[in-house]
Amino acid sequence: MTFGKNFKLQSDDRKVTFHNVTGLVKDTIAESGIKEGIVTVYSHHTTCSVITQEAAFDMSMTGLETLQQDLVDVMYRIAPLCTREGIYLHPGPKALKFAEEHGEDARGCHNTDAHLISSIIGRSVTVVIRDGVPDLGDFGFIYFIDFDTTRARSRTVDVMVIGD
Repeated sequence: MTFGKNFKLQSDDRKVTFHNVTGLVKDTIAESGIKEGIVTVYSHHTTCSVITQEAAFDMSMTGLETLQQDLVDVMYRIAPLCTREGIYLHPGPKALKFAEEHGEDARGCHNTDAHLISSIIGRSVTVVIRDGVPDLGDFGFIYFIDFDTTRARSRTVDVMVIGD
């Protein structure tokens, strides 16, 4: 049996946004009636990722939990924040023209760091369901992360439950 839902999330402007979607996932599993199986949490947005991680409890001065801020800092060492043109080859003139024709502004196109980070981390997680509950361990949570800091926007997280 399969059961799916999607949810809208609102990301913040000019900062990486973490959404704790654990409750949405647990509610979807409960609604599905599936007791044994798997749940996949997925982003079709190419600048977003989905991870499992424990809560850090402590907050950084940026408003993120310390472990979340550490992840962002590590990713920016690998793929530095795109703060101006020329840091990356993308977007080139063809991409900028295409974006303009589709209502995007140039600033919104300079999100190469977010595309790279999403490619590295991945855009989905799959978690085992045991007795109707996602097996996240004692401290595990599921986070949907929007790495695109160019503007606030609505995002969609997809949840698919598969099993018996």
